[in-house]
Amino acid sequence: MKSMSRSDKTNMNTVAIVEDDDRVRRSLVSMIQHIPGCACVGNYGSGEAALEGLAQLRARVIVMDINLPGMDGVECVRQLAGRDPGVLIIMLTVHEDTDTIFDALAAGASGYLLKPVRTQELAEALQDMLGGGAPMSSSIARKVVQTFRKPTAETNSLATDTTLSVREIDVLHLLSRGHLYKEIGETLDISYGTVRTYIQRIYKKLHVRSRAQAVAQHLIK
Repeated sequence: MKSMSRSDKTNMNTVAIVEDDDRVRRSLVSMIQHIPGCACVGNYGSGEAALEGLAQLRARVIVMDINLPGMDGVECVRQLAGRDPGVLIIMLTVHEDTDTIFDALAAGASGYLLKPVRTQELAEALQDMLGGGAPMSSSIARKVVQTFRKPTAETNSLATDTTLSVREIDVLHLLSRGHLYKEIGETLDISYGTVRTYIQRIYKKLHVRSRAQAVAQHLIK
């Protein structure tokens, strides 16, 4: 385990990594170091080590693998969230099993991304979560929606969708396919800032707060 605690990080979003694979953990630490406004203050190879280390070191965000040796990630999330209800935990895993997803979310996770993850994808997920959202990979969001969808539910389009412009619908379609903001901009030949503006408008019109919620509404059309 390696940890850092520096006074010049007081205005940063502090992030801790819990991942048993040394190579993946080092990669995640490097990603966090390249995300503006974020500082990796600790990285741990097991849930037990994380519980011990994070008792002394406060992190606002924790990136947590589920498949850990000994204590699994879900139990680690449960204990960390019970100790600090304000902590934001995003699961990073290869698992798409519905039970595992809901166990993690019920334990206190705030988001769920699939491996392998890219720096930009992780950066956007952290920004989304820090802004009050619940970021999820699109395939995970689909499973969440399908689980909550009632068999007798009507499949009519949401009334709010009629308020979206053609370009906003294009952006929403690309979001639902898991495209990053930069990729959406390149596909539609618009700037990154313009993509963000469109997404903010979509959130407002659909009365949602995150990519996952917007995609969920899009998927139940």
